[in-house]
Amino acid sequence: MAVQEGAAPQAEAGDATPVHRLKPNAVGLLGVVFMAVATAAPITAMTGNVPFMVSSGNGIGAPASYLVAMVVLAIFSVGFTSMAKHITSTGAFYGFISYGLGRTVGLASGLLATFAYVVFEPALIGIFSTFATTTLKDQTGLDIPWWTFAIVMLAVNAAGTWFGVSVAEKLLVVLLATEVTVLAAMAISVALHGGGPDGFTFSPVNPVNAFKGTSAGLGLFFAFWSWVGFESTAMYGEESRDPKKIIPKATMVSVLGVGVFYVLVSWMAITGNGEAEAVKAASSANPLAMFFNPTERYVGHWAVDVMQWLMITGSLACGMAFHNCAARYMYALGREGVLPSLQRTVGRTHERHGSPHIAGLVQTVVSGVLIAAFWIAGKDPYTGTYVLLAILGTMAILVVQAVCSFAVLAYFRSHHPESRHWFRTFTAPLLGGVAMLAVVVLLVSNMGVAAGSESGSLVLRATPWLVALIAVAGVGYAQYLKRRAPQRYALLGRTVLEETKER
Repeated sequence: MAVQEGAAPQAEAGDATPVHRLKPNAVGLLGVVFMAVATAAPITAMTGNVPFMVSSGNGIGAPASYLVAMVVLAIFSVGFTSMAKHITSTGAFYGFISYGLGRTVGLASGLLATFAYVVFEPALIGIFSTFATTTLKDQTGLDIPWWTFAIVMLAVNAAGTWFGVSVAEKLLVVLLATEVTVLAAMAISVALHGGGPDGFTFSPVNPVNAFKGTSAGLGLFFAFWSWVGFESTAMYGEESRDPKKIIPKATMVSVLGVGVFYVLVSWMAITGNGEAEAVKAASSANPLAMFFNPTERYVGHWAVDVMQWLMITGSLACGMAFHNCAARYMYALGREGVLPSLQRTVGRTHERHGSPHIAGLVQTVVSGVLIAAFWIAGKDPYTGTYVLLAILGTMAILVVQAVCSFAVLAYFRSHHPESRHWFRTFTAPLLGGVAMLAVVVLLVSNMGVAAGSESGSLVLRATPWLVALIAVAGVGYAQYLKRRAPQRYALLGRTVLEETKER
């Protein structure tokens, strides 16, 4: 694949059709880490998930759930990063699975991953709008319709993708740094005061307690849910400097760094309240009190006010990161001409910014339509839009993660037998794949509880069937291409830059 000169780098595909490229060398190691961590949205994961885990999941064992999840995801990442050293593609899972398990499974997985990131953005718009309306009403008395904030977030996300990853990176660095700082301030303050009312207690981080409580499965699922998006590091390979080194490092930093942070913050939140009081606060009408109470007691009331605003910016950062992910998956599918019309639209990049600008606009429109549909249906932006779409997207991405683990096993057996290793390319991806399938089972068995007031929703009941339908459609269309358009089939998951080619 020859790389042409110009503001928008291009390469020639196997059928001589110009393939628009993303801007190379646009982001470094820290930038990729920030983009990945932003999708995990630490402040949203902590304030949104931990109280629910404590009240309805594994109780005070919530921090232990994060410990277990960190170990499992680190094992998964060993295989994932081993493959990233050989393949660099904006399609990430799409490219990895295409090489490992073949183009048919690759296309099905690519469509599932795209679908997951597409629905994650409107989910985050829902929780962002909830945080914004609640905070403004509490602190200023203003009562602004939630859909106003939804429009604002759609515009911000669209602009961020249009101007390229470097612009999005700068904004996310600021947003992420502030939300991490206020959570860390609470955790460190509790620690420096010698713990809470009961002093230091190590029960919350005892791994045994991750499997106890009202619903241990629900607690463990929410722990894994808190990491969704960490694998997006691979999407920025083509735009990063020295991707074969940066992407593996960024992935492990994201998994372990976020994991240690989650364990510490959730542990100190429980300790700062006292175990019994933590469960009481999490089960109250205002579950956020589980974080607000120790923050006010050990840092100050000003920090609570700041935390409320950072919950807004944190969900904005997360939504922006998912918008970037969705746009890059659309672009990856489009540039290979999965449908010829896509190559001329979402498969194009901006002449000046080298960004997937058309794919970004399409994602904005899709998100807007979904938000409007949920609004017309009378769904609450949090309990309806956020919860239902997050569960739908999480199921899709967990299935893809499991398939990717097995793709690693196949890839090193067929492509690089000389690089095979008993742990990195066999044991780790095997254990990671089995563990991911177990998490999917946890999700399916706990969907109704996780959905809360929306447990009877048609969207929730249709979730497993929608995921299955997209996968089957991908397999069917790939087989159609194989028979009717073999040249297009041959390109599936194979478009990479010359300097980042599979090796």
